[in-house]
Amino acid sequence: MQPWQPLLDWWFGAAPGSAGEVAAARQGLWFGKRDSQDEEARERFAALVEQALAGELQGWQATAPGWLARLILLDQLPRMIFRDTPRAFAGDPLARALLQQGLEQGLDRQLTLIERVFAYIVFEHAEDLALQDRAVELFRGLHEQAAVDERSLFAGFLDFAERHRRVIARFGRFPHRNLILGRVSSDEEQAFLREPGSRF
Repeated sequence: MQPWQPLLDWWFGAAPGSAGEVAAARQGLWFGKRDSQDEEARERFAALVEQALAGELQGWQATAPGWLARLILLDQLPRMIFRDTPRAFAGDPLARALLQQGLEQGLDRQLTLIERVFAYIVFEHAEDLALQDRAVELFRGLHEQAAVDERSLFAGFLDFAERHRRVIARFGRFPHRNLILGRVSSDEEQAFLREPGSRF
């Protein structure tokens, strides 16, 4: 077994399935905020996350699955393992560079559509409007490629990308990160944070 396979099996499920089936089974892990899930991520993958954050595991990106797994280690898992601390975002610069390299090499096109969501989400997390534009473009492409019966699933991912982009277009940053990162929120940002759904 490849060293990244346990992570991908945990993230997407070990059994193959359609995008809709995978999302239905795993969306609680992907987008839920549960202490038990964070603890499981910490117990199983913290050492790998630390290696990835230290710039190690570069051999993983020689294949599309390994590249995706390294992206998840840099982007998704720090948000679980280091939730509500500055280290939650520590892997973002490395993840952005890794995503760009993979896009240039066409590694994303070797993945399933649902797997590609967790590559492209790296740009969705960026406090950079040009990268937000790119994220929306990439998620729009997924929506266009999705099977008819899965269009609504990918429409949801596209909607989230568009919502993230609107926040960056308005503020230049994600206000919900301000407290964690020690940034002072403007009056407008404070008002925004009182709105439902402002924290994703």
